[in-house]
Amino acid sequence: MHKNPVSNLFLLFGIALLTACASGPDIQSDYDHTVDFSQYKTFGFFNPMSIEGDNYSTLFGRQFRESIGREMRARGYDESNNPDLSINVSVRLQEKTKVTTTSDPMMYGGYYGYRRGFYDPWMNYGYGTSTQVSQYTEGTVNIDLVDTALKRRVWEGVAIGRVKEGRRNAEVRTAIDEGVTTMFAAYPFRVGE
Repeated sequence: MHKNPVSNLFLLFGIALLTACASGPDIQSDYDHTVDFSQYKTFGFFNPMSIEGDNYSTLFGRQFRESIGREMRARGYDESNNPDLSINVSVRLQEKTKVTTTSDPMMYGGYYGYRRGFYDPWMNYGYGTSTQVSQYTEGTVNIDLVDTALKRRVWEGVAIGRVKEGRRNAEVRTAIDEGVTTMFAAYPFRVGE
């Protein structure tokens, strides 16, 4: 099967976004406060989910389904072909530019150290600023729970992070699983509550 560049980007995204980095991805969630979640008892998935289109890998879609299914079952929901809640997962990639400006240190040590405390060098002599520009890809994963009857999103989990390259498929699956667990830690509902 031929992979196109968008498919490769998704692989990189899945690898990067939900993998453990020093600070991890930024995880956010919210829900519709006007909805009575105790009415929901079953869940199912959009078919196909947004991440399972022509341009994305079904391997990672399967991992999202398994991880999300585990989280929903742990909260008492049953999987159904006619669900109360339909689940969709989508991905967005965006190229970003980071500009960092730092002040160069004054040359107190070494050759210029003898001036310290006695007199200043000429203006801007030996110090100033430096600017570094870097390009990176930021990825966003959205997990949406949609009231199937009303066709309205009632809960959303979002993970935003910098895409890292070079991860193996097993690492990506583990990262997806850990990311889904973290996202659902903010899901405050259980069946019947």
